[in-house]
Amino acid sequence: MCGIAGFVDLEGRLGPQRLRTLVEAMNQTMVHRGPDDAGVWVDPTGRCALGQRRLSIVDLSPLGHQPMVDDTGRVGLTFNGEIYNFRDVRRRLESQGRRFTSQCDAEVLVHLLAEQHEDRLEALRGMYALAIWNARQRRLMLARDPFGKKPLYIARGRGWFAFASELRALEVIDDLDRTVSPEALADYLLLQYFHAPRTIYRGVEKLEPGCWMLVDAQGRERTGRHFSFDAGAGEPEVELAGGYEDRIEQLDALLTQAVQRRLMSDVPLGAFLSGGIDSALVVSRMRRLGVHTKTYSVGFADSPDSEHVQAREIAAHLGCEHHDIVLKPDAIELAPMIAASLDEPNGDSSCLPTYLLSEFTRRHVTVALSGDGGDEMFGGYGRYFDTLSDVAADGARPSDLYLGPRLTIFQPPDLARFLGEVPKATRASIDRWSADLDRTDRPLIHRMRNMDVQAYLPGAVLAKVDRMSMQHSLEVRCPLLDYDVARFAAALGEDDLLARSPAGWSGKRILKDLLARELPAAWVHRRKKGFGLPSNFWDGRALRSFAREVLAGPDACLANWLDHGQLKTWLVEQENPQYFSIYRLWPMLILELWLKVAKEGRRPAGTPRVEVNSLRPATAHAVR
Repeated sequence: MCGIAGFVDLEGRLGPQRLRTLVEAMNQTMVHRGPDDAGVWVDPTGRCALGQRRLSIVDLSPLGHQPMVDDTGRVGLTFNGEIYNFRDVRRRLESQGRRFTSQCDAEVLVHLLAEQHEDRLEALRGMYALAIWNARQRRLMLARDPFGKKPLYIARGRGWFAFASELRALEVIDDLDRTVSPEALADYLLLQYFHAPRTIYRGVEKLEPGCWMLVDAQGRERTGRHFSFDAGAGEPEVELAGGYEDRIEQLDALLTQAVQRRLMSDVPLGAFLSGGIDSALVVSRMRRLGVHTKTYSVGFADSPDSEHVQAREIAAHLGCEHHDIVLKPDAIELAPMIAASLDEPNGDSSCLPTYLLSEFTRRHVTVALSGDGGDEMFGGYGRYFDTLSDVAADGARPSDLYLGPRLTIFQPPDLARFLGEVPKATRASIDRWSADLDRTDRPLIHRMRNMDVQAYLPGAVLAKVDRMSMQHSLEVRCPLLDYDVARFAAALGEDDLLARSPAGWSGKRILKDLLARELPAAWVHRRKKGFGLPSNFWDGRALRSFAREVLAGPDACLANWLDHGQLKTWLVEQENPQYFSIYRLWPMLILELWLKVAKEGRRPAGTPRVEVNSLRPATAHAVR
């Protein structure tokens, strides 16, 4: 787990030393992502520099230093993540005559991808964002893992192309266009995150999950996709066992394999454990594989919804060494800290407990397995069941139901209220999602799962986990998002996922039936609580007063982009318990606090801003 950065001088104006200085400055912004080592490589032609901050997990020796360079000195790689099957790939390469000096996955990637054949990405099983420069071809290759667990931002300017694991690393480039666009704000208000490829800055994009990009010496780009999750497809890529009980056995083997892959580590390893299905399944497989399993959870004082008691029960039943901490967090104190920790605004309120859990877990271990992805892969969200019930009851269009308050934070009329209109790009996204949800060639549960895997999972969930854990240099691995488990999940039918009773729909049927072999049935089927903060944390007058002070004050940054009168009116509405929504107030508060930090400058002390050329973009509403 690391932070990566790089810069391509397309016109050859900077020279090797200036390239090195620039990428060293980018590296310096991401020390939290890799506190163990740092490196910069400038290619022999002086056109590209790659950088990396390293969190050492596998092969702790200097042989794992990055950027990794091949024997010719003309192919360099910088890589963030883990390739769990790298030893299998290495054996295949050795059979072809390749020789290795280290025990790390990065060296395998250099040999596998030196010629930048994108089809070779399909051999990888892991989480990653990578960049490989081939000086002979004068071409850069970028790639991102199937679900977007690891971030990869890209930026372009006159005569240059850059990339980094975090937005803040790109901010050292003086000529970066940091204009905040209405389209970006509309996306955030709608979703509480920025859906790839969009980011908050007009001059920066995200490479989409499961995609690759090639950039040549003239700056010409070519992109493609090496993975897509397509539940309910006509021709599944996995052959399912014929009977339901046999499919449970099939899932059991795949999930056990996925967990075993993720036990690869030369540093202490543990697991997050809530009171829910997904993390319990992961931990039960760790125990089955003979691992002395350390589990971690965080609870909240005076909260009936806190899951830490259930986590203790599960840990004791499975025989784990359990650790938890019970907190009474303060919103006014923690909100600015969370906003400052995010390289890009994320309005998911569970960022805060994830931050606290990661901080606590990192005191003991460097790697933690988690249950993220289970709800999206196997149909576990309550909004799925509400939509299924309503469509069955009155025949409403699924998109009208699912794209309402069940999924989106603010709706299109709210966007028009704050921005004066719904931007065309945002309207086009809504229309595209609506068409996908309303298609009739597959069951509705698959359509909703597909949308969440493509948008919500990478945009909100995985971005939250990555940013909050990496603030504490903690690596988080997600077995339920294993390539082979995901292919199996995509092939499942709705009867494998859903159960119906007089009380209504419930999901994750096959996961629950698998876990019921090891935990009491009452525990498996108890109400899902989610990983959030206690209700008494949100309802205090002090929080609303703080939000009013921040959002409506004379120095409010959002006044530059949103109708300030409408924003003040909305804040008054939030005082009414009938209209109050923490799911709306928290994202707005985080956005404002983030903009303030960005305006004041977010680089660590001593990090230079590097001028690439004299051309500056128009920045009518730039965060400068």
